[in-house]
Amino acid sequence: MRKNSIKNTRINGEVLRELSMIIRQEIKDPRIHMMTSVTGVEVAPDLKTCKAFISVLGNEQEKRDTLEGLKNAEGYARRMLAKRLNLRNTPEIRFILDQSIEYGVSMSKLIDQVQGVGKDEDDDD
Repeated sequence: MRKNSIKNTRINGEVLRELSMIIRQEIKDPRIHMMTSVTGVEVAPDLKTCKAFISVLGNEQEKRDTLEGLKNAEGYARRMLAKRLNLRNTPEIRFILDQSIEYGVSMSKLIDQVQGVGKDEDDDD
């Protein structure tokens, strides 16, 4: 994987901040869950495409609905991003469900369970 330049890192941060504001305050789609956050953004160096990683705190149906609502609002989000950011090209946004937070929580629970089993065995000795 290629290392991001300073310019690309700065653009990623700006797009992340503005996209979070757009999703939270301006998109009025009822399918988008209130607890939706943008966890990361990867803008291509040529500024043509953008992957926006979305985390939703909710059940599977709410996640699917939120992703569907965001996919329908891609054009609006891109237009608002173009108004707010002064970029040569406004990237085409693709929303991707980020499950890394849930994975980390589940792994943490499994580790706690394993440690709890180990402590019970030590207490018996």
